[in-house]
Amino acid sequence: MSLEYPQDFRYLDSHEYVRLDGEIATIGITAFAIEQLGDIVFLELPDIGDVITKGDTFGSIESVKAVEDLNSPVTGTVVERNQPLIDDPEQVTEDPYGEGWFLKVRINDPDEVNEDTLTADEYSDQVLGV
Repeated sequence: MSLEYPQDFRYLDSHEYVRLDGEIATIGITAFAIEQLGDIVFLELPDIGDVITKGDTFGSIESVKAVEDLNSPVTGTVVERNQPLIDDPEQVTEDPYGEGWFLKVRINDPDEVNEDTLTADEYSDQVLGV
């Protein structure tokens, strides 16, 4: 099995990703996590205006196999959430790095994105057990 991980993203060892565009961070989960979870049946995300904190849980994703917490790679205020995914969570499997994002967050500290996160190669090595 060969999974691709976008090089311009940063990753948590708990399988969330973050992509920074100015002061807006886009957060989602990796294709590896989706493959491990199987059929996604429910997604719980914070509301617009909520503050999420790096290292804390901001929601959960549920599959037919398990319920997993979602961990925040950054601290900031939710400015957008992917409502179509909440309405139909299985869509995340189709395009996790594009249309399958979870949140857009206005971050407090852009440097935080690179702290305690993995590059695509580091993440790939981790999930492959290298």
